[in-house]
Amino acid sequence: MENLKKDIRALSKQELQEFFVSQGDKSFRGSQVYNWLWNKATHNFGNMTNLSKETRQMLEDNFVINHIEVDQMQRSKDGTIKNAVKLHDGFTVESVLIPTLSRTTACVSSQVGCSLDCKFCATAKLKRMRNLNADEIFDQVVAIDKESRLYNGIPLSNIVFMGMGEPLMNYNNVLKSVEKITSPEGLGMSPKRITLSTSGVPKMIKKLADDDVKFHLAVSLHSAIDEVRTQIMPFNAKFPLVDLKESLIYWYEKTGKSVTYEYIVWKGINDTQEDISALVKFCQLIPCKVNIIEYNPIDDGQFQQGSDDAVAKHVNALEANHITVTLRHSRGKDIDAACGQLANKIKA
Repeated sequence: MENLKKDIRALSKQELQEFFVSQGDKSFRGSQVYNWLWNKATHNFGNMTNLSKETRQMLEDNFVINHIEVDQMQRSKDGTIKNAVKLHDGFTVESVLIPTLSRTTACVSSQVGCSLDCKFCATAKLKRMRNLNADEIFDQVVAIDKESRLYNGIPLSNIVFMGMGEPLMNYNNVLKSVEKITSPEGLGMSPKRITLSTSGVPKMIKKLADDDVKFHLAVSLHSAIDEVRTQIMPFNAKFPLVDLKESLIYWYEKTGKSVTYEYIVWKGINDTQEDISALVKFCQLIPCKVNIIEYNPIDDGQFQQGSDDAVAKHVNALEANHITVTLRHSRGKDIDAACGQLANKIKA
């Protein structure tokens, strides 16, 4: 009978209120339950102590709370934490806590596996099994906030949608999760502390702009030359750079927000002067900044980190054209928790 019960977190606040009215109770009971689910993030009806025992039993009889469990946790020598997160149906995804001296960042997953096929990413080698629900994304944030408080002594300060999956291929659930995370009735975090990273789905970038989202946008670019980008990110053949450019211009015109480009320099792939010139030209479309990030190997040897000289030439060219650029050093590489390494591979 358990599987016939509805997941209560699939209901809106209004639907919860209507349910209580249908049971001959007051609508404000629905508001109380909603507060327990999203503001207090409880996973147990028994914890809802401002409800009578009879009401809690009635909820137990009618609903379930399908929540995540942190099945395994690994801590890196640099303080990074990787969680293997078990979902209610047995699937597993990974999420990461990245600490610095002044803040902690949650890197959360949005899909089981990934919809895209970037050749340099371990997650892309996993078949996409399903999208995460909004509450499963929300639960990752709650779990990492608890770890941040326990191990770093501060609440979680930032969130990046840079874990497993392509967030824009799970658009509705991702935006619902952001609403719960940022709502005063939820976790109350500022949307300005959230960044969504996409490999570049032009139609959905435009939809983000139309929906007037308040969080930041990052694009995993890695080449501004179509032939090169398609070689390393084959889906680019379907979503070419001309369409990506158009969507980013649209984004900036609608929102007034700049974009962050994530860029890895690989030896013999995108490390020539032609690559640098194309990147500079691409970055001049709209206000932006560039994060040049380290390559984190996924064991097949096809991709190798570009030389220090090649990286320096990228940085110098961008700065010479007044484009903000930052060199990012990966965290958690020793536990396969760095960018591109999430593949449900847990070390004992």
